[in-house]
Amino acid sequence: MFKKVLAATDLLESCDAVVLVAGHIAERHGGTLYVLHVLESPYSGKFRNFVKDFRTGEELVSNEQYEGIVQEQIERACAGVLQDPQNYRMRISPGFPWEQILRWARKEAVDLIVLGPPSGRAEMKGVVRVSGTVGSTVEGVITHERCPVMIVNRLISKQRLAFKNIMVCIDFSESSRCALDFAVKMAGKYGARVLLFHSLAAPTSPQYPQAEFEGDLAAARVKLESFSENTLTGIEHEYAVWEGTLPHIEILKFAREKDVDLIAMGSHSKEKGDKWYIGSAVEQVGSRAACPVAVLTDPKVLRKMEE
Repeated sequence: MFKKVLAATDLLESCDAVVLVAGHIAERHGGTLYVLHVLESPYSGKFRNFVKDFRTGEELVSNEQYEGIVQEQIERACAGVLQDPQNYRMRISPGFPWEQILRWARKEAVDLIVLGPPSGRAEMKGVVRVSGTVGSTVEGVITHERCPVMIVNRLISKQRLAFKNIMVCIDFSESSRCALDFAVKMAGKYGARVLLFHSLAAPTSPQYPQAEFEGDLAAARVKLESFSENTLTGIEHEYAVWEGTLPHIEILKFAREKDVDLIAMGSHSKEKGDKWYIGSAVEQVGSRAACPVAVLTDPKVLRKMEE
């Protein structure tokens, strides 16, 4: 299923969870691991090749020799994963991270991109980061890429990467349908259980009758079952509709309670002017979840962007 897995890392001193998880997934599927490290610069345009030396902090012009030194450093740090040169490819490239990730992913036609949250090295590199989000790199990749994007916040054991409990978040958008299709495909591969989850906004008015709200909960469950009709044949599954003011809180609570191994979400892309944005639930869940979060983007969104 995942024959080509791309991991983007910006750590050099140690092997981060992104490379380790991506390596385990590629190994499990008998695939190839692609490791990308982008030499990010505080400059733009023709000065993009000016970067800070990871050893001295001094500014230098990136060249083939320096990129080779960086590659050797990553190979040493990740020696436990990068054992057989036949099973991995590595690229060190100056540029803007999400653009370089997309460029290599499309050139190699990868099946999965694994990314992590901002590593905290932004200050050292002199580049700008936005706190409290999944990061501009993750957002840039998600809003432009058709293949699944997996966000990993911490090291995941090989046992948990068997993905036996897959949660799929449904808000009845086309992107969440893409997430459901992905979850079903994963369940068929791993013999997993699919947990379909919908968060219904809790009443904000004390005048809202409890009986009416219970009717809304029942209607939401019927809609959830109808949404997945004919897609779960032969797949163990269950439905859940929870109430809550903040959907991402309910998603994370449910994932913990059910010991979920993987959360699948639609990108929930929203249009504002001529630009598309990922939804706040994806931002919050992607940056906080204990398990990997797979984000799927509705291809129709991307086609519209490219028109």
